Amino acid sequence: MKLKLVAAIAVVAGLPFCAQAQQPSNAPKATNADAQRVVKMIRDDKAKTQAYCDMTKIGDQIEQAQQKHDDKTADALAQKADELAGKLGPEWDTLMNGLQSVDENSKDGQAIAETLQSLDKLCGK
Repeated sequence: MKLKLVAAIAVVAGLPFCAQAQQPSNAPKATNADAQRVVKMIRDDKAKTQAYCDMTKIGDQIEQAQQKHDDKTADALAQKADELAGKLGPEWDTLMNGLQSVDENSKDGQAIAETLQSLDKLCGK
């Protein structure tokens, strides 16, 4: 999963909308070390791992709904994804906000994408 897709799922899921309301728009740029900490936190907690996997499945469903221009379904799914994201903790929100200032083609962006891809392996993808 590319960094842009992770950030897109987060955006669609409403994470930045909620987080921007709670945090200043000048969130610190995410680093690979930040991503590694969040991945470890999710990997070490079965409930968080399940919430992440469920959220990625919903992210795929949101993408399909958007392709069909079914905004009502996409919005309903985004609300579910937002609830699941809440189970991942504030560290996840902070990471997602910080990803918005990372160039996915940069060395840092590619390293973060690789780190986040390790979560997908936990979901059987």
